[in-house]
Amino acid sequence: MMAIIINVTILMVLILALVVLLVKQFFAFIQEWPALQSKLTESLKQLSGYIIDSFGVSRETQAHWLSQATNQIASSGLTFLQRTISFSAFSLVMFILIPVYAVLILYYRSHWTAVLYRIFSMEQKENIRSILQLTIQAYYNFIKGMGLVYVAVGILNSIGLLILGIPHAILFGFIAAVLTFIPYVGIIVGSLLPMALAWITYDSVWYPLGVVGIFTLVQYLEANIIFPLAVSNRLQVNTFVMLVAIFAGGILWGMAGMILFVPFVGIVKLIADHNPKLRTLSIVLGTG
Repeated sequence: MMAIIINVTILMVLILALVVLLVKQFFAFIQEWPALQSKLTESLKQLSGYIIDSFGVSRETQAHWLSQATNQIASSGLTFLQRTISFSAFSLVMFILIPVYAVLILYYRSHWTAVLYRIFSMEQKENIRSILQLTIQAYYNFIKGMGLVYVAVGILNSIGLLILGIPHAILFGFIAAVLTFIPYVGIIVGSLLPMALAWITYDSVWYPLGVVGIFTLVQYLEANIIFPLAVSNRLQVNTFVMLVAIFAGGILWGMAGMILFVPFVGIVKLIADHNPKLRTLSIVLGTG
């Protein structure tokens, strides 16, 4: 039990470090807000003047349109805020319960293994033991593959920010890569500060848009190329099946499904490899 608690505690400390990193990014963005607000006000005035000169739309009409858009955003924002609060409360509960589940599952692992042996015949005991060992190895390979994904995404982010000349490009690139672990919110918060610094440093809206473009491109490559290749090769599952698993997991369980369905497919592949009746399934899932 002591060994289990130590390892789970180390993992929780790493997760808390990610949360602290997220909070620091948020407060760093808040400190940059006064400069951003003045830049935004100036840009809106220039845009308003351009609309008047090019399309002849008066400032009163623009103000009316802006008021309508603000009301629509406010009504949509209330729903988004309610969902965010609900999701945050659920995440907090799971953040407390998951370590407890992990400790109990690890502590009673021998008990659950004995139950699994009793379900199947004694002739299959050695086969079950082999599958369990390979399953543990598959999860380990999955975690290593995820580590490679974060390193690759961090390098690509950093290269893109360096090309744009963003200050502290390597730091921001790897922070954004790590924060992609947090669905939706992570990549948004990770991109706010480099966008703000780009706008303040170069006094142009094109540089923040360039940051958005770089992060969008890297996220697309991560979801469709880097993640399937880095993880599927380690699980010995072909890339096409991995993409289908990610897509199906996203439909059924959302972001959690996109992550969890990958090792699930790896486990199914292991079971198929050790069952002659599932040889066809093994060929379909495998890499040849």
